[in-house]
Amino acid sequence: MTGVVIGAVNIVFAGVENGFANLPIWFYLVQLLLIPAMIFPSRLFPQAAVTKNYLQRAGLYALGWAVPYAVYTFSSDALSIAFDPARTLLKYLLMVVIFGAVFAVLRAPKAEK
Repeated sequence: MTGVVIGAVNIVFAGVENGFANLPIWFYLVQLLLIPAMIFPSRLFPQAAVTKNYLQRAGLYALGWAVPYAVYTFSSDALSIAFDPARTLLKYLLMVVIFGAVFAVLRAPKAEK
């Protein structure tokens, strides 16, 4: 379900920015990759939620977001005439690290009393 929502949001944002009539068919088809891309995190996120070590937890969250965010980022950036794969890759890597760090803080396991 999450993959469908992320794909729909990506289509809306890209459509508003570029015009829905200008979106190529490959863009719509690539959004379908988000459905299986969310199967991988469905195993990592519960494991990360119970991992006590911060760096391991952040790494699991980063890995969980890596595949779906790659589909999201590269497909929308590729629509631009000025698409720079190296810039997109650097932006992608930075955001995955930030996602991992933020989720590791927000979703830390509760301390036992």
